Amino acid sequence: MTQAALAQFTQRVRNIYGDAQDCAQIANDILTYCTTFCDNTRRQVQEEPTPADASRWSEEDIILITYGNSLQKEGEKPFSTLASFLREKLVDVVNSVHLLPFFPYSSDDGFSVIDYRQVNPEWGDWSHVAEIAADFDLMIDLVINHCSRENLWFIDYIGNNEPYSDYFIEVDPETDVSMVTRPRNSPLLTPVYTRRGVRYVWATFSKDQVDVNFANPKVLYEFIQIYLLYIERGARFIRLDAVAFLWKQLGTTCLHLSQTHEAVKLLRDVVNFVAPEVVVITETNVPVKENLSYFGDSDEAHMVYQFGLPPLVLHALNRGNASFLTDWAADIPPLPTGCTYLNFTASHDGIGVRPVEGLLPEREVQDLIDSMHRFGGFVSMKANGDGTESPYEINITLFDACMGTRRGVDHHQVQRFLCSQAIMLAMQGIPALYIHSFTASPNDLAHVEQTGRTRSINRKIWDMHELEYLMSNAVTPQSEVFAELTRMIRIRRKQPAFSPDARQDVIKINSDLFILQRTSVDGSQRIWAMSNVTERILKLPLASLGFLENGLMNLLAHEPTIITDELVLYPYQSVWLTEFKIG
Repeated sequence: MTQAALAQFTQRVRNIYGDAQDCAQIANDILTYCTTFCDNTRRQVQEEPTPADASRWSEEDIILITYGNSLQKEGEKPFSTLASFLREKLVDVVNSVHLLPFFPYSSDDGFSVIDYRQVNPEWGDWSHVAEIAADFDLMIDLVINHCSRENLWFIDYIGNNEPYSDYFIEVDPETDVSMVTRPRNSPLLTPVYTRRGVRYVWATFSKDQVDVNFANPKVLYEFIQIYLLYIERGARFIRLDAVAFLWKQLGTTCLHLSQTHEAVKLLRDVVNFVAPEVVVITETNVPVKENLSYFGDSDEAHMVYQFGLPPLVLHALNRGNASFLTDWAADIPPLPTGCTYLNFTASHDGIGVRPVEGLLPEREVQDLIDSMHRFGGFVSMKANGDGTESPYEINITLFDACMGTRRGVDHHQVQRFLCSQAIMLAMQGIPALYIHSFTASPNDLAHVEQTGRTRSINRKIWDMHELEYLMSNAVTPQSEVFAELTRMIRIRRKQPAFSPDARQDVIKINSDLFILQRTSVDGSQRIWAMSNVTERILKLPLASLGFLENGLMNLLAHEPTIITDELVLYPYQSVWLTEFKIG
C-alpha cells in the first residue's frame, strides 16, 4: 500500500471538506476501496501516480455515442441488437462506444438513475455489456450530481432511515436561491413528504432528479465505489455527467465551485493510482473558458467536450459564413500536457447555445434558432438569476438541422451534413459521433408527442428491419450518409496528422472556407483540411492560397488525383489535402 496515494487523497479531501470532516479517515477509507478494487481485478496500487503525459490515445480513436435501446429488433434484447450492429457495420470504423446510462431509470431517458449498480433488465444485463466491451472500449456515465426519486437512497431518506437522512440537500423554501445558475426553468426546490413532514430538496434538473449531498462524505464513498465498479466492468472512459453542479453553497452560483474541481481531481487521482488506462471526461455544457477550466493543471479531466463546436459548425453552414467558427478555432488554447478534446457535432442532448455566449452575437443566435424552428426543431430555455429566461439548447436532429440555410430548405442536405462531419473529424482531439449521425435520422416528432419532451426529437428508437431496409437502398439518405461517413472515418484513422496530439493551426482566407493545418507529432505528415461552407462552387488557384504546394492529393477523393494548379470545391465539399509521395 503506498503512502503516496494516501497523501494525495488526504490533500484532496482536505481541499474539499476543510476542517468540517475527519479528512485522514476519509482518505483512508478511499484507499481501502481502491485496495478492494485492486484485489478484485488483480491489480495493485501503484507506488507513484501515472504521469500526465502518458500516451492514452491515437488517430484510431473514434467514439460512437448511443443509447442501449437506440436499435431494436422484436424478440431480442436491445443490447444484443446493438452488439450485432457494431460487429457487422462498425467494427473497423469506431473502437469505442459511449453507452449512455443503461441503468434502471424513472425519467430523462436514463439520467434519473434508480440503481447505479444494475443494468436495465429490459435492455439486457452485465453480460451484454461485457459482450460489447470485448470488442470495443467503453465509455460509461457516472451520473454524479443527482439520482431518481425512486432510488433506494431517496426512499430511505423519506423514511428517515440512516445513513440516508443526510444524502440529499434540504433548504428552507423561503431561502433566496436566485443566484443559483440553472440549466432548466423548473423550480430549484421541490417539496417532498417525509416521515419528518414536508421537506424541500434541491433539484437542479427536474423534480424527479434530486441532487445528492456531497457535503456528506458517505455520498462521496458511494460514488467512488460505483466509479470503481464501472472500471471493473470494463470502462476505459468515465464521463462525469453534470459535474459542474456537484457542490452547493448558498450565496453563490453553485457552478464550478472549488470543491467541485477538487472532487474531479480526486477521481483523477484514483485512476492515476489504480487504473491508469482510464480516461476521465467532464460534461460541462458552459461557455468555453469555464469548460476548459476542467483540465486543471493537467491534474483534473483528461478530456473535455468541445461544446462550442456543434453550434458554430451549424451556424457556419446555415449562414454560409465560417468567420465565427474560424475565429473560435484560432483562439483555442494549447492543450495542457496529457489532455485532449472530445469533438462532436451531435449527441443525445440538444445543440447547446450557452457555449457560444460571447462568440456569436445574439442576433446570430436568434437567427439560427429561427431557422431551426422552420426545420421542425424546438428550443429549451434556462432560468436566469434575474427571473428571466434565455435559450439553453436547440432540440433537433443534426441531419434535419442541415436541411437548408437561413433562406430555407434546399437540396444540399446530405452534402451539408457530411461537411459538418468532415470539419469535426479534422479537429484536434478525439471524435465522438452520435448513432443518429450514422443513420441520418430525421426529427422524431412522434417520439416528442409520446414523451412530452422536446429532447426526444433526437432520440429515435430505430426498428432494425426498417433501418436495414433503408440502409440497403442506395437512394436513401440513410444509405448515402452511412457509406460516405464510414468511408471518411476509415481514411481518417490511417493519418498520423489526425492524432489527438498532432499540432493544429487555423488558416484564415475568407468566410467561405474553414481551413485547418494538422501536422503529425513526428512531422512526417501534414494535412490541410478545407471545407466550403457555402452553396457556391469555389475555384481556388493554388498560387493564390500561398500555404499550399503543388503535387497535393486529396485523401477524400474516390480516385487518386494530384492537384497542381487549381482547387475546385463544390457546394459543402470538404477536402483533406496532403503531399503526394511516390510509393
